[in-house]
Amino acid sequence: MTSTEFSSSSSNFPTKQSRIPDDTVFYAIYPDSLTATTPTSLHSLHLQILDTITPFTTGYIWQHHPFTLSPSSSPPLPHLHGHLRFGDNLHDEWFSVFLLFHISRHFPSLSLRVWDSDGEFLLIEAALHLPRWLNPDTAAHRVFIRNGDLHIIPNHRLQNPTLLDSLKFLIDSGSESKAPVPVQRAVKNRIAEYPEKARVNMHRVRVRVPVSVAMVLKHEPCLISLAVEGFYERDIDTMKFAANMERFLGKGNGGGGGDKLVVVLVTMSRAMYAQLVQQAFRAPKGYPPMPMISEGEAYKEAELGMKIACGFEMIYQQRKRDGVEGKGSTWEKFKKSLEESGYFQGLLPGSSEYQKLVQNAEEYYKNTSLHSRASDLMSAPVRRIDEILALPHSVDDFKAQEVPPSDDDSWLYNGEEELNCALMKRQKEMELYDLKHGKKGKAKEQQGTGLSSGSNAGEFDPGDIVKNMQAFVQKLSSYEGAEAPEDRNKDVELDVDQFIKEVESIMKLPGGNVANEEGSSSDLDFDDSDESDMDESAEDDEDGENTFMQTYSDAMNEELKASTIQKNFVRAKEQIPKKDEGTSNATEDMDEEFSPIDVDVNLVKSFLDSFSNQEGLPGPVSNLLGLMGVQLPQDANKGK
Repeated sequence: MTSTEFSSSSSNFPTKQSRIPDDTVFYAIYPDSLTATTPTSLHSLHLQILDTITPFTTGYIWQHHPFTLSPSSSPPLPHLHGHLRFGDNLHDEWFSVFLLFHISRHFPSLSLRVWDSDGEFLLIEAALHLPRWLNPDTAAHRVFIRNGDLHIIPNHRLQNPTLLDSLKFLIDSGSESKAPVPVQRAVKNRIAEYPEKARVNMHRVRVRVPVSVAMVLKHEPCLISLAVEGFYERDIDTMKFAANMERFLGKGNGGGGGDKLVVVLVTMSRAMYAQLVQQAFRAPKGYPPMPMISEGEAYKEAELGMKIACGFEMIYQQRKRDGVEGKGSTWEKFKKSLEESGYFQGLLPGSSEYQKLVQNAEEYYKNTSLHSRASDLMSAPVRRIDEILALPHSVDDFKAQEVPPSDDDSWLYNGEEELNCALMKRQKEMELYDLKHGKKGKAKEQQGTGLSSGSNAGEFDPGDIVKNMQAFVQKLSSYEGAEAPEDRNKDVELDVDQFIKEVESIMKLPGGNVANEEGSSSDLDFDDSDESDMDESAEDDEDGENTFMQTYSDAMNEELKASTIQKNFVRAKEQIPKKDEGTSNATEDMDEEFSPIDVDVNLVKSFLDSFSNQEGLPGPVSNLLGLMGVQLPQDANKGK
């Protein structure tokens, strides 16, 4: 794969064969002057867009990658494109959507696209309001952002549009593609709280770190994302770097007081803070002395700072190693392209011949522009850290400064209210959707028979479980699976005898014989003696099988008598006939033999016990019985 091919594959829209990273959002910006756009005009547009969004992005700490744009002047679609990895911080993705809408409002002659691993995730947000024809298979090259609104290329105007077709349609007939008001509202409500929500997502916290780490954070506060990434995504290899702390605590840290901790204020996203706080991690042996646990806040600040320092060391050494090797994600993509082209000839990874081919590929890769580009990208943070630590610094630089207190982190432990609010909002949307589509009566009926309905608890009939379960077990299944009973799907009635007669009438020849019938009298003749021998043999086999099954059943009963499994079943002792008075050891016989088991009672008991253990949460019992139309009441005695 050449450098041109790699560049185009990263900038163009993903095909079905390519796998998009699960935590990455992609975006592209297309000017209306598709053919007249020059590299100079594209560069000018790039600078204007950056000036427009800078007031919103200044001071914002991105989880992994910042919001950036790169020009691509390759014909016939010159455009700006970019992507960012948001990781566990979903706010980064929606903040990017807000920025794209903001750009579209300030530049009316632009058409913008945004997608992630889920595809057109903006449509997912407005799924309850989309037309029936629009689905993941028909949404290709149809969803755009333009003039601050969401646009969907109508199906009746363009059946299978290409990207160029859709862009021309937006330019010529943009008013026709504007999405309906409910769709617009659903998407815009999702970003309505930005950019204020982006600022709220930032968390400031006091930490105690080595002087070298404090210097890096002072000059490049955004590098905290790299430190958190190094700590949170650590493995056995990078842990070895943290054990030595060669760069930030060794002789190469560039300043005095390497064994002293200083207090600084660090700004990070809430997701980063949670990733640091929620993981236990011991300080390396050579790490500076930390406060005692009994010192409370001082220890908490030092522990958090220790994780940041170790994260910096791990990511620094890893990036330094990857920069020298020039590998990283670009090498992985290059290697994958070789695998898909059959370069490794089906050899097993790890074999000597496979390793030789890998070495040859590495040599070729190092001579391409991909290697130099990847090396520069991976080494950029390393070079910047080296530049900062080359500056003179000491503990005295941080002693005189006043550090404000940390932000309240109660949001980390009290998220139940926010979650319930989000769930209630979604529930309300579903109710409105059901009401709009004439499902109000059905919703009320389900609510009346729901698990929380106390009025219907007395109407519950345990016999419904037995009846529906028997119907389910007796129902024939096919390769498509088993269907739930209770008339949820109408059965097809088939008269088997009549069907066979019809088939025979079709296949019979004029002579009265069935065509190709292997058992016809013209092909095989048996004498009476052979038939009688076969009958006797069948009877012997049947007797032997019955004897074996009886012996097997007796042996199994003997084994189970010694176990405790019999105590787990409810027995129908009232169904056992009374013994004659002359039988003196009737009680002993009862103990020695298994008394009859009421299968229906045990079935209901098992279902109820399992449902009780669900404690009101979704589970297999409620799901299965729900499909059968049976709703179990809540256990009123639970917790008493």
